[in-house]
Amino acid sequence: MITDKDRKNMSQFYNAVLALKDEEECRKFFDDVATIKEVLDLSARLEVARLLDEGAVFSEISKKTGASSATISRVNKCLAYGEGGYKTVLDRIKEE
Repeated sequence: MITDKDRKNMSQFYNAVLALKDEEECRKFFDDVATIKEVLDLSARLEVARLLDEGAVFSEISKKTGASSATISRVNKCLAYGEGGYKTVLDRIKEE
């Protein structure tokens, strides 16, 4: 269960990310706040989402990324039924 304290901490974290001005600041922040494994896992999920969004099939994604079927399935579920976060980011990345 997420508590009010958790919500406050999460809000602070989200606002910290929004305060970052460029990729270098983002890299430095995530290097400090997360392990390399955590950053690699998050970036791999984004790549899985990108490939799914482009129409790639699970086996192709697994081969390209090394992601498990469980991870691919979870990301796929988020793309289909989630809050739209992946889609927002993927659309913005495409624009750049």
